[in-house]
Amino acid sequence: MVTGKTGVSRGSRAVAVLAPLGTALAAGAAVAFVGAVDPNEPGHYPTCPFLMLTGLYCPGCGGLRTVYALVHGDPVTALGLNPFVVLVIPVLVALWGRWTLRAWSGGESGGVPAGKSMRPAYVWLLLALMVVFWIARNLPFGEFLAP
Repeated sequence: MVTGKTGVSRGSRAVAVLAPLGTALAAGAAVAFVGAVDPNEPGHYPTCPFLMLTGLYCPGCGGLRTVYALVHGDPVTALGLNPFVVLVIPVLVALWGRWTLRAWSGGESGGVPAGKSMRPAYVWLLLALMVVFWIARNLPFGEFLAP
């Protein structure tokens, strides 16, 4: 079997990247669906359960319309609907790229051991930012963050 610089065979590399590629395919299909089926039209998607039960916006409220706006080349509208989603998308793409490279190379990447996608401190930071966004968009001074 032919091996690369890392000692990982090409066959095992191909198998290792199936999960990241499958994830990209599923995400791409979901984005294509949202781009084709307008969430601004009533009846196409269910109402957010949190919004329906509490009358408050969750961190994801407006996310489908944000993705729709981005697919149709309207980043200003997307930012107005859900700036958190707009800012998190590049982070998710970067994490996906890191995962794919790590799967292909079969080892560590950026000092983060295999099996972990990012340092726990960054996960906690992301969660804290999401909670702050969640609270702020439901307060009077944060009305501009509401979808």
